[in-house]
Amino acid sequence: MTKAEAPSLRPGPQLGLQANWGQFALLVAINGFVGAMVGLERAIVPLIAAADFGLASKSAALSFLITFGITKALANLMAGRLCDRLGRKPILVIGWLIGVPVPLLIISAPSWNWVVFANVFLGINQGLCWSTTVIMKMDLVGSKRRGLAMGLNESAGYLAVSLSALLAGYLAATYGLRPAPFYPGVVFALLGLLGSVFLVHDTRAHARLEAQRVRHAAPHALPFAEVFRLVSWKDSTLFSLSQAGMINNLNDAMVWGLVPIILSVTGLPLKQIGAIAAVYPGVWGVGQLATGALSDRWGRKGMIVAGMWVQAVAIALFAVGRTFWPWMAGAVLLGVGTALVYPTLLAAVSDVAHPHWRATAVGVYRLWRDGGYAIGAALSGALADMYGNATTIWVVVALTFLSGIVVLAGMRPRLPDQR
Repeated sequence: MTKAEAPSLRPGPQLGLQANWGQFALLVAINGFVGAMVGLERAIVPLIAAADFGLASKSAALSFLITFGITKALANLMAGRLCDRLGRKPILVIGWLIGVPVPLLIISAPSWNWVVFANVFLGINQGLCWSTTVIMKMDLVGSKRRGLAMGLNESAGYLAVSLSALLAGYLAATYGLRPAPFYPGVVFALLGLLGSVFLVHDTRAHARLEAQRVRHAAPHALPFAEVFRLVSWKDSTLFSLSQAGMINNLNDAMVWGLVPIILSVTGLPLKQIGAIAAVYPGVWGVGQLATGALSDRWGRKGMIVAGMWVQAVAIALFAVGRTFWPWMAGAVLLGVGTALVYPTLLAAVSDVAHPHWRATAVGVYRLWRDGGYAIGAALSGALADMYGNATTIWVVVALTFLSGIVVLAGMRPRLPDQR
């Protein structure tokens, strides 16, 4: 038998969590480092604006979130398209290379503009790396356990956000707002980069295998412009999902950027502010271990609608609360509501999109979802400067509740194909 005729020693791609558990677990860990990078900022950066650089304007203090949201949204869009064209692994590695300078820029920042610039890099890092790990997990598991896969992915990311925020809050309370809270970021970035370069394998072949098995009729390829139209407004289900994702991150931007400032003004100690900032993504992260898998059984629509309405109630507690415990209850409840929504939205987008253009569809969805950070930061800062913090919170409550109504009216419920 010639060398050319010899059978390959490497098996072809197989779909399913059991067949790909090693790579899946590795990607869960990689996404944990992605989440840890952004977790360092959750409680600290809004306070640095006032303490280190004397910014009194809420709009100026939240400017870092506007740049973060815009760059992350655009990076999501590019990640989806580039993953379809070039493969998954190269995009993941590029994202980590861009993330390495982020903690170093914040540590050495002589002016607020440096912090804003660092968040351009962070937005690109988050968009490329988080989108790519999402797409790769979808590739590996196929559709039967897609909700579970998204729950595990988002759980790892947001548990890391929580633990990283808690660590940053402790370091800030003990050693000051800079530089100590950002030293762990250097370690997170290097571990994510090295793991992506040396351990991660590309998964585009798995997506091609799934495309061969797809049951529902759909074109095998669509132009980018057509996918953009479908996800943004043309398909009522995808539109409903995109607006819900955007409003979810709009309210997250308000909680991330404005709530630490509000709590600080009340005299709440930094450790308690850090605890509130950590509990919200912590509950969000743990909850997704259950909600992602449950959406595979129960369907997506009801969980998304319920999650948006729970978020609205939770955010209202930040307006009516006057002490630590009501605010902590709001953080816990907000984590529950977001856990219901976050992995379910991603899985629902994947249910509708054909595997050949799924990565692009996910990128467009994440463009709108993470564009919510920029819109939320700009809106929250402007409203807080003009009308005060309480009015800002109630406007965000109303938008979140209305978003649930849009999903209720526009989304066509659908369980994933069991292929």
